[in-house]
Amino acid sequence: MKTVTISAKEYETLKTENNRLSQQNEWLIEQVRLAKHKQFGASSERMDTSQLHLFNEIETESNPNSVEPELIEIERHSRKKSKEHKDKFPTDLPVEVIEYTLDADEQSCPKCNGKLHVMGKEVKRRELKIIPAKAVIIEHVSYTYSCRCCEKNAVSVPIVKVPISKPVIKGSFAAPETIAHILTQKYVMGVPLYRQEQEWNRQGIEISRQTMANWAVKVAEDWLEPIYNELHKQLLAHDVLHADETTVQVLHESGKTAQSKSYMWLYRTSGYSQTPIVLYDYKPDRKSDRPMTFLKGFKGYLHADGYAGYHKLSPDITIVGCWAHARRKFDEALKSMNPKEVLGSSTLAGKNYCDKLFSIEKQLSSLSFEERYSKRQELARSFLDEFFVWLQTQRKTAANNSFGRAVSYTLDQQKYLEHYLLDGRLEISNNRAERSIKPFVIGRKNWLFSNTPKGAKASAIIYSIVETAKENSLNPYDYLTHIFKQAPNLNLHNLEHLNILMPHHFKNTAR
Repeated sequence: MKTVTISAKEYETLKTENNRLSQQNEWLIEQVRLAKHKQFGASSERMDTSQLHLFNEIETESNPNSVEPELIEIERHSRKKSKEHKDKFPTDLPVEVIEYTLDADEQSCPKCNGKLHVMGKEVKRRELKIIPAKAVIIEHVSYTYSCRCCEKNAVSVPIVKVPISKPVIKGSFAAPETIAHILTQKYVMGVPLYRQEQEWNRQGIEISRQTMANWAVKVAEDWLEPIYNELHKQLLAHDVLHADETTVQVLHESGKTAQSKSYMWLYRTSGYSQTPIVLYDYKPDRKSDRPMTFLKGFKGYLHADGYAGYHKLSPDITIVGCWAHARRKFDEALKSMNPKEVLGSSTLAGKNYCDKLFSIEKQLSSLSFEERYSKRQELARSFLDEFFVWLQTQRKTAANNSFGRAVSYTLDQQKYLEHYLLDGRLEISNNRAERSIKPFVIGRKNWLFSNTPKGAKASAIIYSIVETAKENSLNPYDYLTHIFKQAPNLNLHNLEHLNILMPHHFKNTAR
């Protein structure tokens, strides 16, 4: 063995470098495990803790004091068929009857050749028939009237013309139903315009994606934006809101490359609002003044994730942190661990603390606001204090790994995570906003990007209208058709006229 003598300074340098490489190696191993889980594992954050015992099942499950059960014979039984049906049809669907009858020359008795008569009928089966969308040409014909009497006797003859409704787009052949269908396909079903163009062509109708895009931008600017602006005013009048944001790529944006990120911000009402509102707001960046501008005049509680931009808002706005994000940090740390090391680990303990908080919330879900507030102080307050004390002790010894980052994130967000205890209307997580932004994220996977900021803004407005319609249990196609038929014939600067186009008004009218 060869011995090499080095100085104390060199030794400390090598020791420091060795520790750095060890931590880096541990981090890389964690990332590999986490990447494998994201690619091949379940996406759910729920954990079946029974699976953790499979590595030492004999030790954990054995109990020498337990009495072996006696063998008994049980009667055989059959399981009843479940009465629950997932397939349901509206009761007002039209019924098309196909009758099977004998021809006139066959309606004779095979025995005596006497005439047969109908003695009964029986419905043998019922089928659901789907009729694909069809296109028709609508001609708006206006009649002109004159007076025969005046034609004979008067100097002048009055002419009366019947006025017709204004088109949704002046000079265009698009009907309200056509544009509503295109927007529903793109913004509800996630079907890009180029695929809709192909579908139209298969039916012998040549409508280019550029034409459809022009229609979408035009109706968004003329008819949907005034509704959006009024919904924005109504949104700010609420006491509790949720916010989130996600990326969007805009190809032709001034001062930015096509590969750069822009952002689609989302703001929505809480689950306790009688008139739910979901609004998207396209912006070229993620600066904190974006929500500051959108929420100007708002006073109340805002559910948000840990993004620091929300923490710079007006003092009138109380930020409520998201426990789902905190729990996700511990869950990802668990998934990056060696499965044999999970049981009894601090990471699992941290995840269990978070799960307990969600379990308490589940117990309180049916209570009133006042009762929920009171019960939270009784059940969750002391448990939260215990959790944060435990986190402080873990922070002192936690390494710079996934678990250490989960601990640091939760402690750094403590002020905001505790705020859900301030009011019974508040929620433990911001999952409501994440669910509302998901349709945009799914749609983005299909159409990938917006071409211009103008198109991105139009998309934000259209998404806002259709998602608000869905939150109010409205059929987006029916609601959009209603808007495009009514709006051209109304004065949208008149609040009374604008109110006719609001989701709650259409909901009451449809009901």
